[in-house]
Amino acid sequence: MSGPEITEHLSPNCGPRRDGLTPSLIVIHYTAMDSAQAARDRLCDPEAEVSAHYLIANSGETLRLVPEDRRAWHAGAGEWAGQSDINSRSIGIELDNTGTQPFSEPQMQALEALLRQIMDRWSIVPAGVIGHSDMAPGRKSDPGPRFDWARLARQGLAQPAVQTAKDQTPTEDSFRAAACAAGFTAEVPLEDLLTATRLRFAPWRQGALHPADLNLPVLD
Repeated sequence: MSGPEITEHLSPNCGPRRDGLTPSLIVIHYTAMDSAQAARDRLCDPEAEVSAHYLIANSGETLRLVPEDRRAWHAGAGEWAGQSDINSRSIGIELDNTGTQPFSEPQMQALEALLRQIMDRWSIVPAGVIGHSDMAPGRKSDPGPRFDWARLARQGLAQPAVQTAKDQTPTEDSFRAAACAAGFTAEVPLEDLLTATRLRFAPWRQGALHPADLNLPVLD
């Protein structure tokens, strides 16, 4: 399947990847701005000191802002699978979305096509496709509860949720252990960690810790 048509609009906000690292992760964001043009302008503004490798508009138009071999400034503080400096380990994709609206079909199709290309190019496994909130619990909430992770997982473009329930009463310790095994950092307040895992795998679930919250995948 061919990839999306990509327009190059390079941002000055980037640098070399540190310590010879190459991308092993893809981090998905939403822009939380009013338009793709406003997001593009900010991601290319030297004073903003933020960027991403790609920006996908609601229409599906895809912009390349930073070459994949360069370190974009999209992730910020956080970690995944015990590793920090996510910017040096990842490719960042910004989706034109306020954070409260559905993601459009053209945008999702463009994202899926782009993910296939990037994953093939860098040998990134489905478990390496994560959300900003996954690596920064409590600090970030994007791509948010409206993002269809299950759709990506059905195509092998993200880690699927665990379907088999664990028959045990959850404790804070057992939940933190499960979250850590799934790649999340356990070094955050319980409420933030619970919100992050639910945003990713069960955005409909609310309330206190539930046995189903232990149903998290285990990273290889």
